[in-house]
Amino acid sequence: MTEQEILNQIEELNKKLEEVRKNKASVYSNVEIDSAEKERLHQEDLQRLRGLRLIDDDFMNACFDGYIEGAELLLRIILDKPDIRVKSVTTQRQMKNLLGRDICLDIDADDDSGKKYNIEVQRSDKGADRKRARYHSSILDAHLLKSGEDYSDLPETFVIFITENDVIGEGLPLYTIERKITNTGKPFDDGEHIIYVNGADKNASTELGRLMHDFFCINADDMNFRELAEKVRFYKEDEKGVAEMCKVMEDMRNETAKKIKIEAIISIMEKLKYTAEQAMDLLNIPQAERATYVGLVEKR
Repeated sequence: MTEQEILNQIEELNKKLEEVRKNKASVYSNVEIDSAEKERLHQEDLQRLRGLRLIDDDFMNACFDGYIEGAELLLRIILDKPDIRVKSVTTQRQMKNLLGRDICLDIDADDDSGKKYNIEVQRSDKGADRKRARYHSSILDAHLLKSGEDYSDLPETFVIFITENDVIGEGLPLYTIERKITNTGKPFDDGEHIIYVNGADKNASTELGRLMHDFFCINADDMNFRELAEKVRFYKEDEKGVAEMCKVMEDMRNETAKKIKIEAIISIMEKLKYTAEQAMDLLNIPQAERATYVGLVEKR
């Protein structure tokens, strides 16, 4: 690739940043947005909010964060265990891996018997890759056993993927994956469980099908389960809930713009052998923001 081609790519990146700046509010800290523009963006947020469903990652995170009753509903139906009692539930929990890739759990829950649950919601088939499920399970294990503890103390874990499509492809509403002894066919019983829920199966005659129906509902009034409808109604119709979701969407816009800048800085540094400072000069990044970007680039 010639230097001119690289410069052309940089120009395209700058155009993307300019587009985000114009359409997505609050990207640059030194840009003043008039009241009319703020109102337009707010109306865009409200329109987008009306179309969000539980299968949409960010909306699901808001609805289930700290919501024990909702997590219990999911687990009881998916696992067909009506006696599950959830002790704690959080969303977007970061799990570090000092020697490899970190993970972020959509829903992280514990029950009163010590079992650990990770629920992931995926619209993209690629995001529900089988080896991703395996990796999530392994990182859970690494975080659950403390130094000096016996391996037998490792708690039972469940990694559950709720997918928009039938990613396994066998036409079943639910797939349970567990290790077995291939010579005998008997279960290995190591306490690890991976489950895929087929969101395309909305059979109204089953609890699971009705649950999946609710995950794809736009309107709370169309939902089957009170526990889910109440949260959806709060974030779409209650003044406080709507304000919270609009703030979430604004934060997402800012984060998207930040990621574009970081990728651009790294690309320029690698291809043109520029320093971070030179790359930020080329991208016209304000001085007040540069320390933040240097820190983020160094972490990559």
